[in-house]
Amino acid sequence: MTTLIPTYDTGGRTAPMPTISIPPGREHLPGSGLEAIDGMGLDPAFIEGFLSAALTHERCGTQLYRSCAQRTNNPMLQRRYGHFGEETLRHVEILEDLIAAVGGDPQYVSPAARAVEKSNTATLESTFMLAGSVDLLTQEAVMLQAVLVAETIDRANWEAMAAVAEAMGDNPIANRFRDAVREVLEQEDEHFAWAHDTKIGMTVQQATHPVVSGMKATAADMMATIKGWFADDEGPTPGEDLGSRA
Repeated sequence: MTTLIPTYDTGGRTAPMPTISIPPGREHLPGSGLEAIDGMGLDPAFIEGFLSAALTHERCGTQLYRSCAQRTNNPMLQRRYGHFGEETLRHVEILEDLIAAVGGDPQYVSPAARAVEKSNTATLESTFMLAGSVDLLTQEAVMLQAVLVAETIDRANWEAMAAVAEAMGDNPIANRFRDAVREVLEQEDEHFAWAHDTKIGMTVQQATHPVVSGMKATAADMMATIKGWFADDEGPTPGEDLGSRA
């Protein structure tokens, strides 16, 4: 079963560090159990830590998309956040399976993963901290920017995994990496491109719309403006069978 937040109850483990206290039986020596990549000229401890960090970033991404989908006032943004969040949940599952395939533990949270969780938590929190103290238009822009930041890192992680697979040569484990990248990277490219282009479009909308270029806007004005953004978008809705669009 897919885990979004590894805890003691889910079997979470981590590496011993001077600054943290780990319950008995929950310590994990980095790289142990990754005999599957022995002889490939790779550092098992680093590979395990990197995969754990990438998995943590995807896990945090599902939370970010769910939160933004619940709070946006724009139907198109809600639709996109929901759909990309579902794809991100699938990415979590793929990474969990990949980690298990190389002999790792998806419940292991590496030191790098803990750092990723800290930074991603701050990114999500940033979308809440201004609530009530800025206008609705700015809140929408802040949420979209958080998504763009997350997707920039996501795409880089999967591109790095593709490069690692090439460094592994031609063997079953390398092919497992390639299969995972083949399924995910195209979606990550789409997520990044959409967030990038939509940020530009939203900036133009905000710069040129009369509600934000001189008129004193009420909350109702703001809401109507936000709902009118990107009205012609026909992107997928959460749970939609994309084959129905063919």
